[in-house]
Amino acid sequence: MNSPSTRSDELRRLLKRSGGYFVTAAIFSLAINLLYLAGPLYMLQVYDRVISSSSEITLLMLTIALLTAFAALAGLDAVRARVLTRTSIRLDQDIAPRVMTAIIDRSAKIGGARSRLLRDFDTFRQFVTGAGIHAVFDLPWVPIYLAVIFGLHPLLGAFALACSIILIMMALLNEWIVKPPLAESSEAASRSYGFTEMSLRNTEVVRAMGMTAGLLQRWSGDRDRMLERQVTASDRAATIQSLIRFLRLSMQSLILGLGAYLVIERLTTAGAMFAASILLGRALQPVEQVVGSWRGLVAARGAFLRLRELLSAHPPHEAALTLPRPAGRVSVEALSFTVPGISRPVLRGVTFQIEPGEVLGIIGPSGAGKSTLARHIVGVQEPAAGTVRLDGSDVSSWIRSSLGRHLGYLPQDIELFADSVAANICRFNLGQDQDIIAAARMSGVHEMILRLPDGYDTQVGEGGAILSGGYRQRIGLARAVYGNPSLVVLDEPSSNLDADGDAALADCIMQLKKRGTTVVIISHRPVTISVVDKILLMREGAVEMFGPRSEILARLTRPVPVHAVQGAAS
Repeated sequence: MNSPSTRSDELRRLLKRSGGYFVTAAIFSLAINLLYLAGPLYMLQVYDRVISSSSEITLLMLTIALLTAFAALAGLDAVRARVLTRTSIRLDQDIAPRVMTAIIDRSAKIGGARSRLLRDFDTFRQFVTGAGIHAVFDLPWVPIYLAVIFGLHPLLGAFALACSIILIMMALLNEWIVKPPLAESSEAASRSYGFTEMSLRNTEVVRAMGMTAGLLQRWSGDRDRMLERQVTASDRAATIQSLIRFLRLSMQSLILGLGAYLVIERLTTAGAMFAASILLGRALQPVEQVVGSWRGLVAARGAFLRLRELLSAHPPHEAALTLPRPAGRVSVEALSFTVPGISRPVLRGVTFQIEPGEVLGIIGPSGAGKSTLARHIVGVQEPAAGTVRLDGSDVSSWIRSSLGRHLGYLPQDIELFADSVAANICRFNLGQDQDIIAAARMSGVHEMILRLPDGYDTQVGEGGAILSGGYRQRIGLARAVYGNPSLVVLDEPSSNLDADGDAALADCIMQLKKRGTTVVIISHRPVTISVVDKILLMREGAVEMFGPRSEILARLTRPVPVHAVQGAAS
């Protein structure tokens, strides 16, 4: 098992896979910065040799050499940009699937702003492969340029070093005054994105009950806070950046004045004076660029930390032995579950067992924990205590891709994907047309699908928007029974069905039973409960009754004795 320290470094390990691209970009940066020395060297030679010797051929050759160096510099800079673009693609291929997997795991457990986490990855990826990273590659060359200026004259070098220290201190000041408002803006943005996602999932309710004005007021609170802190950070950064630009331009001019003094005192040459000015400008440019892109740097750093925390909290599942197809025996042992921040447990010591091919009906009042139990049975939620076993093996120990082939699940809130009907039914395992049609026939939706504009190729839209609730529920049922699963869990499968749909559902359950499939149904409809073998009655998160259907129904419908009523009245 991976240790926490190892897990926390997973993002760094994934980044190392693209290390070759960054090394290549760094090598190009080496060549680019070497070629930048061509300008100061040209200036030095022109003032110190060409003018004094009046040699036109020397001037011509130096000029050709300079232009050649600049052409090579431009070409290398373009190639470096191309390398970083390919780095972006490689990072996306290596890390994005892992991030998406972790987001799915996180959403199944605690929900929240899901798309924000993927935006974090894009923010980080775009920075480490964008224009801002060029300044980071050029920063290590600042000491080299300073060393060259020291070679021209120690006093010029000392002045350049002092200028660099001042700009670095300004950069640290920028970090100190910009970081707090940017962090507050990021937190407000996260809340705003989460509220936006929730609002867009409930647009029908919002429009039907005229909640738009109130919702916009609530939404604007976090949005306004985000913008206000962004403005504060931008204003502070703009002030520091303008001050740094003023200092850099002033320093480049002052070093000319210092150089002129040294020329007057016969301590250096005019060429060295101009070369030092150009070198100082080049040495200070990366510092100014880093400060200019500081907002992006802070955002990328925050995104990196959140991504590292995400991957650490949801590590990849280790390779495990692929277990054989389960028969469908389900054992729930002392299962308990609590929601953080709520003292009352959602599930309390739930224990029961069903045999392969049995149909279990779970009933109980709202809030009894029925849907939470269903999510634990299919393994999408981790219990606080206890275990759910399928054929004796803890469902959490199964490889999800392997277990998923043997499970069917229809949640209470049905979500279809923005793709074709066929793709939704077959769980995106296209190519098995007969299995798709068989699942649709079993759920009684085949004829309905054929009446759609493009049949099984009909695009259902986001969340199945073009379909009615009954259509979505029956297609979701077809997806649940696709591939002949060993265990099918149906959470309120008839909530959107009419009488024909109820009959089709009951027929589907009977077919599953004949196949030996274990079925767990959460429902209140008598037509659904009539096909179950056992009933589990839940109340306040605990099992109140469990046993054969006839026995539980008899206990539930047993009349209250008259003498008990009279006694209670007296």
